[in-house]
Order: sequence, then C-alpha cells, then structure tokens
Amino acid sequence: MTAADLRVAILGYGIGGRVFHAPLVAATPGLTVATIVTGNPERAGQARADYPEAEVVADAGQVFDDTAGPADLVVVSTPNRTHVPLALRAIEAGKAVVVDKPFAPTAAEAERVLHAAEAAGTGLTVFQNRRFDSDFRTVRALLAAGRLGEVFRFESRYDRWRPEPRDNWREHGDPAEAGGLLYDLGAHIVDQALQLFGPVAEVYAELDRRRPGVQVDDDTFVALHHENGVRSHLWASALAGTLNPRFRVLGDRATFTKYGLDVQEPQVLAGKRPGDPGWGVEPESDSGVLGAGSHTERVPTETGCYERFYAEVRDALLGKGAFPVDPAGSVATLRVIEAARTSALTRSVVTLP
Repeated sequence: MTAADLRVAILGYGIGGRVFHAPLVAATPGLTVATIVTGNPERAGQARADYPEAEVVADAGQVFDDTAGPADLVVVSTPNRTHVPLALRAIEAGKAVVVDKPFAPTAAEAERVLHAAEAAGTGLTVFQNRRFDSDFRTVRALLAAGRLGEVFRFESRYDRWRPEPRDNWREHGDPAEAGGLLYDLGAHIVDQALQLFGPVAEVYAELDRRRPGVQVDDDTFVALHHENGVRSHLWASALAGTLNPRFRVLGDRATFTKYGLDVQEPQVLAGKRPGDPGWGVEPESDSGVLGAGSHTERVPTETGCYERFYAEVRDALLGKGAFPVDPAGSVATLRVIEAARTSALTRSVVTLP
C-alpha cells in the first residue's frame, strides 16, 4: 500500500467478497483493500489472515462514518436483500459504490439507487464481471468482425450440477432475497444478451423447481425477442448432469459453437491472481468452432480479464475514464428479469414498453 492508493472497503466476505472482489482489488495497482466488513467470526478470521493490513470490522456503519478509516470506494457484496439499503447509505456518506449483481431485487429499487447517486454526484457501478469472461469476449470479437454475418439467434447456457439444494439465502423463497437462478445466473446471461443485441421487445420464460423441497427456480429458460429482430434463448440449470454448449450463435454466414466455462473463478479459488502465468487462459480443447457445412475452423478463445473491471473503476475515480458498467444497463436487465417472472407466472409473452 502506498499513500496514493485509493482505499476500498468491502462489505461482506462470503463467496463474492472473498473470491471475487478482494483478490481483484488487491491485484489492481492504485487500489488497496483497506476495510473488510463481516459479522461472521470465522470469515473475519479468514479476512485477517488474507489481508493482514486491512481493518476487519463487524458493522458497516464504521465504514460510512469513517471510524474504520477513510474509504474512497465501497463494494457491496452482501446478500441481495441488503444491496439497496447499503448502497444508499454509502451514497449518503459520499462514497463511490460498486454493487454486486443483481443490482437490486427490483428495477424500481435499482433506479432509486441510481437517482440517489446522480443527485449526490457519487460514482456508481455494478459488478457485471462476466462481461470480461473469455468466452463472451470471443463472441463479442466475432460479432464485431462480422464473421457470422447477420445474426438471428443467440443461445447461451450457464449450467451446474447441484442436485442437493443448499441452505443459504440464494435458495430461500422470500422475494426480498431475490433468490433463484433467474436472479443469480440470469443476471449474467440476460446482461450479456443485452450487451450484444440491445433492447428487448418481448419476453417469454419458464421457471421451474425441479429438486425436492426447493423454494426457488432451479431450472430456467428465458426467450428474448430483441428490438433488432434477434432472438436470444437463455438457459440456467442446477440439474445439468452433462456438458452443454456455453454459446451457440447463428448467423446467415456461419454458426459459432463454444463449450467450456471461463476459468477465472476456479483460478482464484486455486490461488491464482491476475498477472500469474495462464491467468484467464482457457484450455485449447475448449476453443469454439466457427463455420458452415463442412467448412469449419477452431477459434482461439480470448483471454479472460476480470482485472479490467477494477482497473476501470480506479481510473474513473481518478477522473480518467468511465466506470466499467453503466448502472442503467443493470436496471434494464432487472426489467427483463421481472418480465420473465411475470411471463412464467401467467404463461404468456410479456411485451416491454
């Protein structure tokens, strides 16, 4: 840490804070993990071991009133139901804020945070880290190069094999928790579809509970009809026992099919950090196939770069660029998620205004 480093306070030290935010902040030149907030004694001990120079406190209020030390940036990586109140408290305290996805349980609440930040003049962004996935970056590069021609269908899957429900807030049925796969993985795959193909005109969804006793959707399908005519078909499941394509993109010149998942999350869990050899590099065997008929080719996968998120946050705080994710885009994602919930409930196609 240097005197010039921007001080970052991380609220929450579960999977989000411990696996994603703290390691990425610590790996970003010019940022330092100054404070970690967790009320869990075991996690507090882990935080002290991981970041011995950081203040570890149990009360987020000590961040907002600076009794835990000054903070230039607050990262909200707590259960979904707390995103809005904690983000609003940070904004009221004049702190720039990163809010983990989903931004909020509802689009209306997310807009409230957005408007509060605009009124206060504080920086605000949302941790849509999967915009920096290797596979998504590859699809985006192919589209930018026109390799597929005019795209008419986009298929995206984010599957897991978790046949036993877990006893945590992500699988609780209280709507305030914003649990279930639509909010969890859907916040990523819907965001990616909007990034590639723009606003949505119509939404159809099937949200099912397949595992015994589960309280939230664990097998999810969402169909989007974008205003530009592209159709996105998006899946997420906790009961996918075999490997399915991560992406399949159909255009009038070629189709691109890609298996395998971005490697950055398992790399962090294994102790790797940005800059280490092989960081963000997928196995060559996971490279996608592009082509039509018998004319196909392997496409090398772009390198994943989660570290860009906090590098761009740092630059924005220093007045040298924009924040990496416009929160208005995350509000749009929540509107699609809400329309999907309505569609599944009414068994109908929902038209967005």
